[in-house]
Amino acid sequence: MRVLLIGTGGREHALAQSLASDPAVDVLICAPGNPGMATLGELRSVNAADPHAVSALAVEVEADLVVVGPEAPLVAGVADAVRAKGISCFGPSAAAARIEGSKAFAKGIMAAAGVPTARSRLCRTDAEACAALDEFGAPYVVKDDALAAGKGVVVTDDRQAALRHAMACDAVVIEEYLSGPEVSLFVVTDGRTAVPLLPAQDFKRLGDGDEGPNTGGMGAYTPLPWAPAGLVEDIVKQVANPTLARLADDGEPFIGALYCGVALTPDGIKVIEFNCRFGDPEIQSVLALLETPLAGLLHAAADGTLADHPPLQWRDGAAVTVVQAASGYPDRPVGGHEIHGAEEPGVFQAGTARTPDGRLLTAGGRVLNLTAAGADLAAARQAVYELAERVGFAGAQFRTDIAQDAAEV
Repeated sequence: MRVLLIGTGGREHALAQSLASDPAVDVLICAPGNPGMATLGELRSVNAADPHAVSALAVEVEADLVVVGPEAPLVAGVADAVRAKGISCFGPSAAAARIEGSKAFAKGIMAAAGVPTARSRLCRTDAEACAALDEFGAPYVVKDDALAAGKGVVVTDDRQAALRHAMACDAVVIEEYLSGPEVSLFVVTDGRTAVPLLPAQDFKRLGDGDEGPNTGGMGAYTPLPWAPAGLVEDIVKQVANPTLARLADDGEPFIGALYCGVALTPDGIKVIEFNCRFGDPEIQSVLALLETPLAGLLHAAADGTLADHPPLQWRDGAAVTVVQAASGYPDRPVGGHEIHGAEEPGVFQAGTARTPDGRLLTAGGRVLNLTAAGADLAAARQAVYELAERVGFAGAQFRTDIAQDAAEV
């Protein structure tokens, strides 16, 4: 099988590693890829958000399967363009990708499907935003109604900060705060059949103890020893299946990875948000425990044969991912620092660049994703933080409490 993987981040590096290790994959092309992915397959230059360019490249490399990693190309219609060439593609259409591209669209789908979520208001003016903030009260939850690379959400007790965020966006969804532990569940789907992966939990705040600004994610772990029995089945039944059915009924079946971010509130499961792709950094931990070859799973989803795919097999134990971010992240990340230890197993590159003389430098906000597995969460935590001692760069920021509480359960 010839596989073309679209993307450049830590998520795509992890996907590339899993795809490259699949015996069914003869050739892996990563476009544009990153320096870490260069050891796993051929790198090709492409504008990932250009549907014509990506579909043309898929034809040129004679791809049997195209896997689109990031959300921006999906919202731009890359999957549509690839399928129009008669090539199998793992990733939703532009219309279905609106489940992430527009918070208001997602709320509408949930309302139509009867999926539990927070009460909300779509606000386009300062007056509407003020009224919604007063209606729901603190903590204030303000979400940009557009793609924002995981940083378009503000949760704060500061009304002025919430209002400033709302005023900086063209449109926002303001909603009630959902209390309770949060869970990330990825569902691989061909639009009809839904196959859940292991549930995970991520950490959005920059600092230990969930202090500091919101980020794209500073770490994650799986499985969840504290999760109630039947949680995955309940999320699939109450959230994933009705959402997928609604999209299919609307003529836009969702093919790809549906991320269900939920809160376990005192009133039951409620959706915080959907994403139209695998999440970063949760997927690094999840893939570390997936024993089933990845390419066959994604190809079955792309081809509509997921119901015939064998049940997923998982390795025993647990996995933890810790993100090393550049100094100044998330507001003003500082680049240009030399990275050491990136060749170690379990290091996935995200914001990196290779100089002409071969040095690896920081070139983004979240620079590296460090992932380790162990017999349990305590062992996985020890392994990943030992890895963090051997890998890094000047000014690296990372949390020291990823999975700490869960490891003590």
